[in-house]
Amino acid sequence: MRNHKDLIVWQKAIQFVQRLYEVTQTFPKEELYGITSQMRRAAVSIPSNIAEGFGRKHERELIRFLHVSLGSASEMETQLIICHHIRYIADEEFEELSNSNNEIIRMLTSLINKRAEYAADPKSLVN
Repeated sequence: MRNHKDLIVWQKAIQFVQRLYEVTQTFPKEELYGITSQMRRAAVSIPSNIAEGFGRKHERELIRFLHVSLGSASEMETQLIICHHIRYIADEEFEELSNSNNEIIRMLTSLINKRAEYAADPKSLVN
């Protein structure tokens, strides 16, 4: 792996951001500085923290940034549920975004576990 852009989880997170921006464009204008802005920041934080972690020199720093990314994805989960409950997001869009976000959460969790294993024993990771 050369850099963060080679990671499928980073690629999926970028696609998620694009889709979330499309969906939030339909939110009420009075939410522009409220839930819309908060959701967009959380979504952008997911691939951004993956990239920042891979730009660091130490494995511990990478793992820390992957945890931040995971936290943003978890925050997104709650925001999606709220927007679905208040009917800003239709059932189909909610399912699509929720499934995509859950996949990102699973992938990040797996990546964190693998990198933590590597940090404990560098021989354990084969690229």
